[in-house]
Amino acid sequence: MKIILVVGARPNFMKIAPIVAAIEAWNADNPTTDSIAYHLVHTGQHYDEKMYRSFFRDLEIPHPHVDLEVGSGSHTHQTAQVMLRFEAVCAEQQPDWVLVVGDVNSTMAATLVAVKMGIRVCHVEAGLRSGDRTMPEEINRLVTDAIADLLFTTSRDADENLRREGVPPGNIRFVGNVMIDTLRRQLARLENLSPVTLLPADRPYGVVTLHRPSNVDDRRVFSGILGALAEVSRHLPLVFPIHPRTRKMAGQFGFDGPLVDLDPTAAPPVAGIHLTDPLGYHDFLNLWRHAKLVLTDSGGLQEETTALGIPCLTLRENTERPVTIWEGTNTLVGVDPEAIVREALCALEGRGKAGRVPELWDGKAAGRIVAALAEFPL
Repeated sequence: MKIILVVGARPNFMKIAPIVAAIEAWNADNPTTDSIAYHLVHTGQHYDEKMYRSFFRDLEIPHPHVDLEVGSGSHTHQTAQVMLRFEAVCAEQQPDWVLVVGDVNSTMAATLVAVKMGIRVCHVEAGLRSGDRTMPEEINRLVTDAIADLLFTTSRDADENLRREGVPPGNIRFVGNVMIDTLRRQLARLENLSPVTLLPADRPYGVVTLHRPSNVDDRRVFSGILGALAEVSRHLPLVFPIHPRTRKMAGQFGFDGPLVDLDPTAAPPVAGIHLTDPLGYHDFLNLWRHAKLVLTDSGGLQEETTALGIPCLTLRENTERPVTIWEGTNTLVGVDPEAIVREALCALEGRGKAGRVPELWDGKAAGRIVAALAEFPL
């Protein structure tokens, strides 16, 4: 069997790493006729050092066989460039499967190419729905799941979403969450590392991530969120690895005032919002795993904080990962400043969600994916 594995953006790297490891483990156990050959394709949707090369290094992902180098651009431009360049790869490799992960533009683009060329597609992290079609990621999910052949889900509600949309039950596999596979594996590698040294060792801190256009491109919304963060930071210092887009918009709107870059030569700060550059996977994990609270608009952190029992406030009006709310430590607070401050203080007072780890988030999802692929009739 031959599989093309497609990655395009930072969240994809964390999802593909355990799948690569599971394929190699499968091949070690099945060295002859049942082995699986894989061809790793990076579309280049994220391409700088912090969002690409450092993640491949930290997660022990082999260097991609192909880098399509599509770079940045509008959603339409980026999708079109992936399709044009990926078609040539598929024509050359003639795979049995194309495996895509997540919900970025590369996911949908590679799926469209493969289906039009008669190549089967499996989608890892299928069936997630926010119900918000203004999100580009929601469109990518809907299109990918509508035409993929084999759909691997992280939670039971994702199965229900797919069945409701008409996907045959035999094409759906509930396998668990590969993000948690990576988290568990990398935590073991960090056992001997000290907590983050950006703040005094005995001082609790929180972590912020913020990058979605709906939050940072709208001056009013961005201003409200920063005001809420500033208020929270009076009670708990916040470390903010700032996305390049977010930093650009903060400067454009003149919001630099409440944001202070950490100075490694100065005395550790004890209050306020403190910026760092984007961090590699290990550095970021080593930062937030010791946090008292995480405030984020990302998807993956909602799952990872649930897995480690860390209170998480999601600064969005909806989420495609509701299991982290129903069962985990995640609270959906939206972008209302009063709600953000209220829920943050609630968590700091010990009244946040305790939560539990959802079903099959056990670090073995990738193995179940590879086994299902090997059993699925060609």
